[in-house]
Amino acid sequence: MADDLILETRDLVKEFQGFVAVNGVSLRVKRGSIHALIGPNGAGKTTVFNLLTRFLPATRGSIFYRGDDVTKTAPASLARRGLVRSFQISAVFPSFTALENVRVALQRRLGTSFHFWRSGRSLEVLDDRARELLAAVDLEGLAGTAAGELPYGRKRALEVATTLALEPEVLLLDEPTAGMGHEDVGRTTDLIARVARGRTVLMVEHNLSIVSDLCDRITVLARGSVLAEGSYQEVSKDPAVLEAYIGGAT
Repeated sequence: MADDLILETRDLVKEFQGFVAVNGVSLRVKRGSIHALIGPNGAGKTTVFNLLTRFLPATRGSIFYRGDDVTKTAPASLARRGLVRSFQISAVFPSFTALENVRVALQRRLGTSFHFWRSGRSLEVLDDRARELLAAVDLEGLAGTAAGELPYGRKRALEVATTLALEPEVLLLDEPTAGMGHEDVGRTTDLIARVARGRTVLMVEHNLSIVSDLCDRITVLARGSVLAEGSYQEVSKDPAVLEAYIGGAT
């Protein structure tokens, strides 16, 4: 594995009772890059994410992270090693404040994740770091607001903060701007650019303007297979891509 690669798949396959959702995908993500997976609905993008983070077992093929074969590594172990993901569906505790949500993510450091009998005040040692993470996603003024009361775009920003609390080396973002209005899309694009500094980002994104602005490299999937790969300028001119994805979206 080349020194500049941090995440790689080789001939990755996922079958569901005879249906091939991912078919021979070989993906090479460079360290420190922002890499996008794009493609029409049903192309297999989220399934690839689920395979990379071991939420689903691969039918065939291999996954390498930092040069190590992690094809059969447990999801929690991968997360502890720095391969961390977000989800399409909001994943916050709605009755907890923004600060409390981030503290829950930080609690792993204390080794008290299952010490439910301890006073909540034992977590106050995490408050300063939690506030730093909220400030990183422009939520410092909403630290005391219940997560369920946050606007949708701000709730997704909170999810990024809780993800950053796990200190990811590779951050996998699954459709981070889905369902957002124009203002939130712009704010989230800026946020991704900021959090990408010093780490690697692999993202699934339908908004091609975001992909063109942010991403160093793009892999296009169609029907579970890699259709094209390269810079936005390269893949946007590929006739097969125009037919299968870009042409269908304009």
